[in-house]
Amino acid sequence: MQAQMARRWFTLAMVALVMTAVAAGRAQTVDVTGDWLFSVETGMGSGSPAISFKQDGEKLTGTYNGQLGSANFTGTVKGTAIQFSFTLDAQGQQVDVNYTGTVDGTSMKGAVAMAGGQLSGTFTGTKK
Repeated sequence: MQAQMARRWFTLAMVALVMTAVAAGRAQTVDVTGDWLFSVETGMGSGSPAISFKQDGEKLTGTYNGQLGSANFTGTVKGTAIQFSFTLDAQGQQVDVNYTGTVDGTSMKGAVAMAGGQLSGTFTGTKK
């Protein structure tokens, strides 16, 4: 009887240990700090901007350099979800740009919306 009870406690302890390890793995955040090359597709065409990220916890800052110009941005990284936005001066007009997506190691993908959503598309990114 004691041996059965000990085995049950051992089994329960092992299950708890495995569940804790799985939960810890899921809770890990990614670090996007560094230089990335993006591929962006919209209804108006495509582009390959270079984006440099600096991550501090969930806070994200960086620089966008693409066909539409250059801009500093801010955003967040929460788990594998990423969001960043900035405003560009395109031929004298201020255009807001918002990226939202997910990160998977050294790649990311998601959606981009410009001019309040009047122009939208998709993006993929690869860390250099």
